[in-house]
Amino acid sequence: MTACVGAFEIWDPRFRPYALPNAPLVKLGEGFAWLEGPVWFADHDCLLVSDIPNDRIMRWTPDGGMSVFRSPSGFANGHTRDREGRLIGCSHRSRCVTRTELDGSITILADRYAGKRLNAPNDVVCRSDGTIWFTDPRYGINTDYEGGKQTPELPPRVYRLDPAHRRLTVVADDFEGPNGLAFSPDESLLYIAESGRQFAADPVQHIRAFDVLDDGAILSAGRVFHKIEPGYADGFRLDEDGNIWSGAADGVHCIAPDGALLGKIKTPFPVSNLTFGGRNRARLFLCAAHTLFAIYTNQRGAQRP
Repeated sequence: MTACVGAFEIWDPRFRPYALPNAPLVKLGEGFAWLEGPVWFADHDCLLVSDIPNDRIMRWTPDGGMSVFRSPSGFANGHTRDREGRLIGCSHRSRCVTRTELDGSITILADRYAGKRLNAPNDVVCRSDGTIWFTDPRYGINTDYEGGKQTPELPPRVYRLDPAHRRLTVVADDFEGPNGLAFSPDESLLYIAESGRQFAADPVQHIRAFDVLDDGAILSAGRVFHKIEPGYADGFRLDEDGNIWSGAADGVHCIAPDGALLGKIKTPFPVSNLTFGGRNRARLFLCAAHTLFAIYTNQRGAQRP
């Protein structure tokens, strides 16, 4: 039995304190091809978001609205910031992970493993030790829509990059299509979306949880944490209580650390990715197909150590 509080659906009583009945779902921009990779810059009071098929990164500010931040973008997808505030991004077309330096120049951090080209880096997160973790499925080179068809040279994997030494290691290689990923607030867990066989009769729809071992160098074998229905898990973020807020076919799903579905934020279009930002990290920015939405919650996004 569910209850509705504005745009929020309550599936578990634990979700009720997070739902604001007077907080509307606000449209910030529309007319895009497919939005992805949102990242919040609190020091600049702005959001960056990828419009992948249009080969550009968009910028949203409360006062200025939407504008183009970078075009062409290399068909950029996922983004994050490192410990120095620099933009880390994934490029489909160039099949690499990049860093935008403070002077605006762009450095390629990783584009090959064992002499072979990466597939199409999809999503990326940074750990407090400075390492960069990213997923490398084949979605971005399977079609011409999101970067251009290219021949894959490596299987789908999840990588850990030590940027200080440019050392790239495989941390998970048993995925069909690794997608979004995020650390728990204390960084003891890494959650990774598995969205392989998206258009098959038997798609993979779950989020897996891995223990982070050996002082942050390797992962455990992993386990199925939660199955997203309807649709599949794509990008997600965690709040300061360790709940996952994941994009889904019908909006946003909030999932407790025990794997239970707490509630939803219903949207008119599927949500591919999202991030917390705004005042006190309590506003969710939602990439919903061709539209960018935002909604305030009574919960704050995780601030890792």
